[in-house]
Amino acid sequence: MHHLCGHHGFFANQRKQSGSAHQHSEQIESTQESFEAGASIVHAHVRDDEGKPTSDPERFARLKEGIEKFCSGMIVQLSTGGRSGAGKIRGGMLPLRPDMASLSVGSNNFPTRVYENPPDLVDWLASEMLTYNVKPEIEAFDLSHIVQACAMQKDGRLKGSLYVQFVMGVKNAMPADEKIFDFYIETLKRLSPGAQWCAAGIGPAQIIINEWAIAKGGHTRTGMEDNVKIDRNTLAPSNASLVRRAVELCEKYNRPVATWQQARETLMLAYPSGA
Repeated sequence: MHHLCGHHGFFANQRKQSGSAHQHSEQIESTQESFEAGASIVHAHVRDDEGKPTSDPERFARLKEGIEKFCSGMIVQLSTGGRSGAGKIRGGMLPLRPDMASLSVGSNNFPTRVYENPPDLVDWLASEMLTYNVKPEIEAFDLSHIVQACAMQKDGRLKGSLYVQFVMGVKNAMPADEKIFDFYIETLKRLSPGAQWCAAGIGPAQIIINEWAIAKGGHTRTGMEDNVKIDRNTLAPSNASLVRRAVELCEKYNRPVATWQQARETLMLAYPSGA
């Protein structure tokens, strides 16, 4: 499949892992259910034995192995986000060679703190992704992050076509504003014509952003990392329930849900051995 835009939609689902074996198993089961519901990418975090976010490569390795065993073909994307540590610790899992990893290319305000992504760390993470052949998903919390990603591609710090995720609805950052959303798309197409894009909404903005992304020809992210409700008054019973809600939007806009094979071809990711 080529230029997935306008034809298919695929999804990332998230569930953070705690340190216990039970929670590890639960995370894999949740991912498998979401995969069967239509998700092509799993965006994953891990936690330590106390339940705190961590970038421990050994925990990521166990999670990656379990997902690959039970969700054969699914794209595994590991988080290098700042909640799990500081500095180069955040990229400690990249030698595991996951299919993808998140990459924030600039700083911004979060609800109660500054999400720091200093230029030297961004460049190091990008270089590690090149070294280990990991495709970055650019997390764009601000317009400047889209501009920066395109500049990094132009000067060779990022290789190949960009895959950029617009993140909207974070308190103190960009709201879920449709005119801004449209300008994001326009700016990315102008600065990097071959780029693919995805979008994520936080909390009540999740379903709004899901619909905008699907209607406008992009891809979308859903799951319990970003939002825990299936509607205003009801907690989501699972990640898969949120994936199924997004699948219904794909049907509404006549955009078939991509298989894992189609998602890999679109993002130019190799098939895993044995899949």
